[in-house]
Amino acid sequence: MATTPPPSVSALVEAQRPRRKDAARNYDALIQAARELFAERGAEAPLEDVAKQAGVGIGTLYRNFPTRRELFESVYAAEVDALCRWAGEVADREPWEALSAWLHRFVGYAATKRALREAMDSESAVFLTCRISMFEAGRPLLERAQRAGVVRADLELDDLLRLVAGITATSFTDDAQRDRVLEIALDGIRPR
Repeated sequence: MATTPPPSVSALVEAQRPRRKDAARNYDALIQAARELFAERGAEAPLEDVAKQAGVGIGTLYRNFPTRRELFESVYAAEVDALCRWAGEVADREPWEALSAWLHRFVGYAATKRALREAMDSESAVFLTCRISMFEAGRPLLERAQRAGVVRADLELDDLLRLVAGITATSFTDDAQRDRVLEIALDGIRPR
């Protein structure tokens, strides 16, 4: 029996977003506020604060996201969707530049991911769809860089994402230090 492939993260995000303009505006504001507060305070940030920062009432938040988990999943999916779209936006750059730009964006995504990862079930359909979409977006950038000879041939995407995610798991004095450490790590994926 054939299984149906999971939807892309873009399809998932589009299906969740309301169609009416005013409702879509509120939804987007809630996603943005939640992204910022979860990255800053962790997954336990009060939902009342999310609604307040978004400029909407708590009832609007619960109409869009009946549970905290649904909000987590929607923010996570929106982050992964942006990361996947970014892969397409940088794909025409030189191979190293394209991969490096995508990985720098991945670092920004990882800050929100860290807060949400603890609160989400890694076996949920949303999480799995996001993982598949992220790999489908990043793999062509890595393979193109490998074919161009600017990245080690023995590197797999899972290795690379774990390397970069490991960097984001620590605290830095500022963004400049984090970017410097990322550049040092990226030097390590170049061929010898």
